[in-house]
Amino acid sequence: MAIYLDPPLWPAHGTHFSHLVSDASLAELHDFAAAAGIPERAFDGDHYDVAEARYSSLVAAGAIPVEGRILVRKLIASGLRIPARRRSGSLKLPLLTRWNGTLPGHDALFLDLLDRWGEEHRKYHGRTHLLAVLEALDLLTGPAKPPRTVLLAAWFHDAVYRGVAGQDEEESARLAEDRLAHAGLRPAEVEEVGRLVRMTADHRPEPGDDDAALLSDADLSVLGGTPAAYARYLAAVREDFAHIGNDDFAAGRAGVVRHLLQLDPLFHTLRGRELWLEPARRNLKGETQP
Repeated sequence: MAIYLDPPLWPAHGTHFSHLVSDASLAELHDFAAAAGIPERAFDGDHYDVAEARYSSLVAAGAIPVEGRILVRKLIASGLRIPARRRSGSLKLPLLTRWNGTLPGHDALFLDLLDRWGEEHRKYHGRTHLLAVLEALDLLTGPAKPPRTVLLAAWFHDAVYRGVAGQDEEESARLAEDRLAHAGLRPAEVEEVGRLVRMTADHRPEPGDDDAALLSDADLSVLGGTPAAYARYLAAVREDFAHIGNDDFAAGRAGVVRHLLQLDPLFHTLRGRELWLEPARRNLKGETQP
């Protein structure tokens, strides 16, 4: 058994962070961290996030320094690794990296959004969904980076989530307009982000509205998942509405499915149709079967 530490390369809170892992046992990892004075709140499912200032002392205490790719291999081989997409709470650093590529220098706004996306009542509309939308934008644009307004709209599109269709999108848009104006964005950019967020209420971008098409397709990409992934999506959506009885939920969900099946097109970009249209139609039609 051994403890491994990768270089401090992950930026956050004015410094850089390393990952501390065990190749065999979480108990061993926790014991090492406790002896080194690392707080429990630094644990993130299968590793500890440790600040750059602690790097040398952890190596002196017995942690083996390795490159990041070697650390990941050790963690995978141990059987302890938790895939990031399957655990919302683990996504702070991946999301921070993406945020810093979109609106660097606004850590307070990032942390506010992270808290919103991590609210306890969210099961589907949480951080995993946010990351999935950002990754879907990557797939849709390829080597080209999506426009900043589209990326910011993705960050804000479910920033307010109470399960009230239309109202959530409107409040999210207003939140975006307020926070981004205070962040110093140009009025035209602020207005555009709000417009894109409001579009997600019905996913009906106008013909030729390429940016809205990107966001709409990315937001609906979950519909084109594998049967297993789609089943997890449905289960998470049901948990989002756990306070609603089965009959009322079934009626509401049927209305959502009818709306989605009536969208023509369902996906507005050529790449989106190639990636997700066929499985999305199959998944949605499967919900209508008795």
